[in-house]
This record gives sequence, C-alpha cells and structure tokens, in this order.
Amino acid sequence: MAQRKARGVVTVADVAEHAGVSSGTVSKALNGRGQLKSETRQRVLASAEKLGFAPNLLARSLLSGRTYTVGVLTTDSVGRFTIPLLTGAEDALGAGQMSMLLCESRGDAIREQHYLRVLMARRVDGIIITGRSSNVRPSLGQDFPIPVVYALCQSDSMEDLSVLHDDEKGAEMAVNHLVETGRSRIAHVSGPPRHAATQNRSRGAATALAAAGLSLVLGEPLHGEWSEAWGREAAQRLMRSGERFNGVFCASDQIARGVADGLREGGVAVPEDVGIVGVDNWLPMAEASRPPLTTIDLNLAELGHIAATRLLSAIEGKDAASGIERVPAFLVKRRSTEIG
Repeated sequence: MAQRKARGVVTVADVAEHAGVSSGTVSKALNGRGQLKSETRQRVLASAEKLGFAPNLLARSLLSGRTYTVGVLTTDSVGRFTIPLLTGAEDALGAGQMSMLLCESRGDAIREQHYLRVLMARRVDGIIITGRSSNVRPSLGQDFPIPVVYALCQSDSMEDLSVLHDDEKGAEMAVNHLVETGRSRIAHVSGPPRHAATQNRSRGAATALAAAGLSLVLGEPLHGEWSEAWGREAAQRLMRSGERFNGVFCASDQIARGVADGLREGGVAVPEDVGIVGVDNWLPMAEASRPPLTTIDLNLAELGHIAATRLLSAIEGKDAASGIERVPAFLVKRRSTEIG
C-alpha cells in the first residue's frame, strides 16, 4: 500500500484495509447506500479522506447505475435568475460529487423538448426546471422516467414539487418597512398584471396596508413593464396625480431605480421626501441606483440549494415531496429608505 500511495494511486481495497471492513462496505459507504451503522460509514469516510482516495467516476456509475449528473433546463437566456439559483444548487450537488448540464430553451416549447431528449440521452439522474418567471408552466407529467423539481417556476400539477420564493411575504415586508420608517401614503408601482409575481406582490402589499389601517395611493397599483423606463414614467404619473405620497413599493429593482430617477428629476428627494423599496436585490441595479435601493432579496441561492436537495432525495429513492415549497425572502436596507 505504501508503494501505491507513493504513486498517488489508492484503491477501494486500500480504504477497506485501513478501515477494517470489506470492499463492498466501502462502496456502500462512499455511495451513501446500504444499511450501514453510522460509525462504520464515518470510519470508512475518514479512512478515504486520510488516504486521499479519489473514486473512479466510471466505476462508481457502473456500481450504482447512476451517472451523477443532473440536468438544468431554463428559459432564462440572460442568466439573471438562473446564475444565483445554480450557485445554491451547486453547493448541494457538490456534496454528492454531482455535475450539472445546463440547457437554455429560450422559452420555446420545441427547443425544450429537444433538450429534454438530449438530457435523457445523457442519462441524467434528475432534472431541475427553472426560468425567469414564477408563472405556472406545464408539468412534464407524472410518468416522466426520472425525478423532476421545478425551481422559481411553478408546475401546473400539485403532484410535482415547485420550490418558489415567497413573493407575498416579501411584499408585506417591504410595505411594513415603509410604514416603520414613517411613511403612511404609499403607492405601488408594479409589472405586467398577467405575471404571477405582479399578482403576488400586489396581494402582499394590500395585506400589509390593510393591517396598518392604510389605503393604497391612487387606489390601485400602477402597472407597466419590468424596466427603468416604466419606473420613470410611473414617477411622473404619481407627481402629476396631485395625490400626496411619501413611500413607493416597486415590484422590481429596475422599476425602483427608474422611479428614483424620475422623482429626482422632478425635484422630489429620496429618501427625505419619499422612501422607495424594490424587489430582487440585483446588485448592479440596487447598488448603482441614486440613492442605493432598499430591496427585498428573493434568496435565490437558498432556493436553488433547497431544490437540488429535494431532487437528490428523490434520486436516492426517498419519498418525493410534492406541492409548493416557499423560500422566505429578506429585507436589505440601503439609503433609499433611511430616515433622520
């Protein structure tokens, strides 16, 4: 064994000898399979680490019947939402020494089917479906041959597991923060009404306002596109309305940055006259805004970690979760809501 280690080659047999177990027990411990005592599994893992054992991936795959790869199918061509989600997913999958294959369908159903065939041909162990929208999308079906988890987007079947950020609670948090900083005349500038994120964030804002005994300025949200241009236009509408307002909850950081620019151009000081809260905590947008934006972080890395963890459990044959699992968002305070 000393000669083998000198050449940098350590085998399963070496680990078995060091741990005082059989080679079969080593394989079970390293693959996380079989009914082993906890102390036995830990002894094997400790021996493998001490000897510097690097398992042969091909041999591992042949023994387990798995490829130790997961497919990720996204509609997010820019990567705005997918990249932070994948960061969290990689943390979960890396612990199991698994790799990811990323496919981008551009929201095209034909391209999606093509990539599903590609992933199945590569014999991936499971698939994470994600994208740039939390809208409901068609399920791949309950007869799909490998486990599937939907992350950030919602399957139209409650038999699937969809891991989503908690838009409603995040919006409540945003409005509550505006109220806590002394704002009682709050407007809501949002995205297209057809989007689930728009609907959920508007509902959360309404819930928080009602709990505080307040009503929405103008009586309803202002709807437009997810853009800075729409934010600037919305700011002009608010200023022209003649309604008094001292807080604005924006359904995205892009909108919020546009609102901040529009108010400043109109002679309204942020945060002295009006406090602004956005959603996303998209750092290039939130930190570069004037002033930097207080915002709701959707916790996408944690969402990706949870989705990958649930997928791993399903791959390993444990009871698969179903329905909707919501990941809490959190508030990030910056200059746009400071007081005093």
